[in-house]
Amino acid sequence: MPTPASVPSLGGEEKRSYVRSMFTAIAPRYDLLNHVLSLNIDRRWRRCAVSRLGWETAPRGTYLDLCAGTLDLAAVLASRPGFDGRVVGADFVVPMLRHGTRKAHQVRPVGADALGLPFAAGTFDGCLVGFGVRNLADVDVGLAEIARVLKPGARLVVLEFATPTIWPIRPLYRFYFQRVLPGIGRLVSKHRTAYTYLPNSVDRFPTPEAFGRRLGAAGFDAVGSTRLTLGVAALCWGTRG
Repeated sequence: MPTPASVPSLGGEEKRSYVRSMFTAIAPRYDLLNHVLSLNIDRRWRRCAVSRLGWETAPRGTYLDLCAGTLDLAAVLASRPGFDGRVVGADFVVPMLRHGTRKAHQVRPVGADALGLPFAAGTFDGCLVGFGVRNLADVDVGLAEIARVLKPGARLVVLEFATPTIWPIRPLYRFYFQRVLPGIGRLVSKHRTAYTYLPNSVDRFPTPEAFGRRLGAAGFDAVGSTRLTLGVAALCWGTRG
């Protein structure tokens, strides 16, 4: 059994199995912990992600929320004034989806693995991924799948945690993320390792700038990124070529 520190560096079935079992276990308290551990700032991050999507060009379109979890991001998009489309919330951890099914009637939950999506090429007018890309067993395969199911000209927006680069925010953040957050996470979620895995996975994930280069290699144009809340989180985006 891999340790939380080793999981982020793994690929294939070992990482996939750990991630699925971990999120299944913490699903009942996932929303609460997101809001508590981020001091409720995660709500604003999701609004920023949806604003970057450019859904206004196709308000009746079909959009994908990938690694959708409890469908918070999908619900933000579906509730935007003027949005009259449909959102598909896809995740391979079905218990997470079940906890979010009542958040918006326009959201259709689908149990699906991001590395092999059950959708035809060119299905979606845009895609959101919130805090999920770093959990994939193979990030580049996942990006290629997203590119496949997007229409040409559709935008992908990825919201992820990041590590601040400025002093003194960086050491304060690392102390909170590595020492304080795991203890609170264990106490509330009752899961021994989930919130130790979280900071380890963030540490090993590429910087927003490096991730942007991987978006370009996956076939996305007009790639960009911006850091949020002193660099604690980041948005990365690109347009399907």
